[in-house]
Amino acid sequence: MATTAPAATGRDWFTQARFGMFVHFGLYSLAARHEWVMSRERTPLEDYERYAEVFDPDLFDARAIARAARAAGMGYVVLTSKHHEGFALWDSAVSDYTSAAACGRDLVAEFADAVRAEGLRVGLYHSLIDWHHPDFTVDYLHPRRDDAPGPARDMSRYRAYLHAQVRELLTGYGRVDYLFFDYTYAEDRDGWRGKYPDDWAADELLAMARELQPGIVVNDRLGIPGDLVTPEQYQPAEPMRGPDGSPIVWEACQTLNGSWGYDRDNTRVKTPDLLVRMLVDTVAKGGNLLLNIGPDGRGAIPARDASTLAALAEWMRLHGRSVVGAGPADPSIASAVAPGLPPGAVLTQRGDRLYVHLFAWPFEHVHLRGMADRVRYAQLLNDGSELATIRLAPGQQAWNTTPGGQPPGTLTLRLPTVRPDVEVPVVELFL
Repeated sequence: MATTAPAATGRDWFTQARFGMFVHFGLYSLAARHEWVMSRERTPLEDYERYAEVFDPDLFDARAIARAARAAGMGYVVLTSKHHEGFALWDSAVSDYTSAAACGRDLVAEFADAVRAEGLRVGLYHSLIDWHHPDFTVDYLHPRRDDAPGPARDMSRYRAYLHAQVRELLTGYGRVDYLFFDYTYAEDRDGWRGKYPDDWAADELLAMARELQPGIVVNDRLGIPGDLVTPEQYQPAEPMRGPDGSPIVWEACQTLNGSWGYDRDNTRVKTPDLLVRMLVDTVAKGGNLLLNIGPDGRGAIPARDASTLAALAEWMRLHGRSVVGAGPADPSIASAVAPGLPPGAVLTQRGDRLYVHLFAWPFEHVHLRGMADRVRYAQLLNDGSELATIRLAPGQQAWNTTPGGQPPGTLTLRLPTVRPDVEVPVVELFL
């Protein structure tokens, strides 16, 4: 994908990128019925551990994943180093419940090397929850919540283990750009205590991450403020703001079919055009989109995920600059233009380029109020073909073949009758 974001320093790369890939892979991929299968089915530990005995991701190709992400115009990739099941995808010194022990491979190392080789940013997801560890206390999400009380568990021992594993990830794999913790549930329910920031020693964990990886981006799921907020499985209705009303950095986390891990029989797959609209909607509201794929039990990208990524790659090949390095339109432009836009039109802006994403294709005309003296050139972005512009006199009477006038300062674009054969057509305006 030829489009690149402007050079970014510090943590600015994150909002420049706008689009990232989430990769959920673990033992649950073998079960192939959702990453929460251990909790949903109350699976005993000894039954679940059999997946580790047969874990053989012979088709897990980190280079192919990284290449697919880059082709789709994504700027970063986030891999699940460990999900709630407790199985680590690296060679951990404090556990033998790992990919290294199971199949002799450090998948985190393979991933980090492959992602960097494609010029992308490295992200790691790490679960604060661990249903395998004997000292992680039982709560209302734990697979053993229905059992009679068992041996005493010591959360302080688990906390030390958690910190040790995070330290390994942040010291053994080069620069880590993004750390996605998951997650704190600070409420009590059904007689069970939830998990609070103190259970993780969240302040200490965040401080350690900052010390070991200066400049790292850390999300908000430690239960204390981080660098961004992470709405999951919904699209915010408006730009996200902090308690004081000021804009904040945010990232919409979305799946292809409602499941993060490989879910063989789940066919509720979002269409490419819906995903493009979600991406554009996110960027127009100042957010990032982190879109998930779930490799199958052998580690391969499922065919349905691969075809979706290919469709996104084609759209991003032609339209990536309306997303990468872009953001919400200047408020003065957005407020002026909005009343005349056709339904389903969404604006983004990158420097002196304004992008009109047309979710529904109008017939012949798009009226841009207040833009008559602000646009020097207009084109369809997919093929760079010029769009004619006219000004309709404000007092012009609509009659027969004569369209009615538009408010003073309105620039009218003439569109072709036939909609471009792309997921979402985009008009690029040179301001």
